[in-house]
Amino acid sequence: MTEKNTENIQGIDLHLSFPFASTSNWIGQEEILQQVLACWLVVDEHDLPLTPRLVGAPGIGKTALATAAAQKIERPLYIYQCTADTRPEDLLVTPVLSGNGKIAYHASPLVTAMIRGGVCILDEGNRMNEKSWASLAPLLDHRRYVESIVAGITIAAHPNFRCAVTMNQDESTFEIPDYILSRLQPTLQLGFPDRQDEMAILEYHLPFCRAEMLEMTVEFLQQAHELKLDFSPRDGINLLRFAMKRLAQNADHPVSQDQAWREALEKCLGEEALDLENLAQQRQQTLGGQMLPMGLGDFFFSPEDPMHPDFEDDDDDDDD
Repeated sequence: MTEKNTENIQGIDLHLSFPFASTSNWIGQEEILQQVLACWLVVDEHDLPLTPRLVGAPGIGKTALATAAAQKIERPLYIYQCTADTRPEDLLVTPVLSGNGKIAYHASPLVTAMIRGGVCILDEGNRMNEKSWASLAPLLDHRRYVESIVAGITIAAHPNFRCAVTMNQDESTFEIPDYILSRLQPTLQLGFPDRQDEMAILEYHLPFCRAEMLEMTVEFLQQAHELKLDFSPRDGINLLRFAMKRLAQNADHPVSQDQAWREALEKCLGEEALDLENLAQQRQQTLGGQMLPMGLGDFFFSPEDPMHPDFEDDDDDDDD
């Protein structure tokens, strides 16, 4: 039996969104999956679920982690992609002019999850402006509701509603205000997978890929992780897909695996990725990692100036 796709709230018919149908097989890092599930537990009638922040580099699997957690608790999943121009009405209820000239009200994936008792992932939440975050403040604390100014209604969250916010570790378009960050707790840091898990991730997504190319990619990614470079499993999957397509395309004029892999690496991640150690040094210098610490005297005197606190007179040494 198909579930009806409208819900009447305070006399307003809301057209609901459809759940995200894809499945996600979470590989490795079991502890952080258990931490997400712990956030969503309710241990007493006076308890409330938490809304965690899932933080990590782009492509590391934050959305896949939340998706796997939703599957574990067997709740429908809804994903809202946050952007710099997201408006409060985009997050909640959007009015749409229907064919008969009347206004139809469409519930966002977030509001649909609230009504259905599902899970909503607010993806890349640090892309969203403060005005939009402000509209979610009562949802993220003990009140657990939102107010749609457009539709003129208040929507309460189902007791089974759960939420998580993913955030990339890079410069955000907008700084999230403290009163919102205090509602998005705890912060769960997702790190890069180890060699065994990374191989399993690539094999899961690319069962058709040659073993030698998988090994080359895992070796590359593990070296990148050691050098603190943000090349992710997603990057590995993309370069392997391109490399395998190039091998298949050139069946009549074969190219070597190494050649196809290096071409894919350069085209997907840039020419600088061919030399990871040099790239790591360049980025460290860009971030100031090679700058020597300076004492207060360095700001006022050159090292050769007799007034510098660390100045040493060579003539005095000779006299001794």
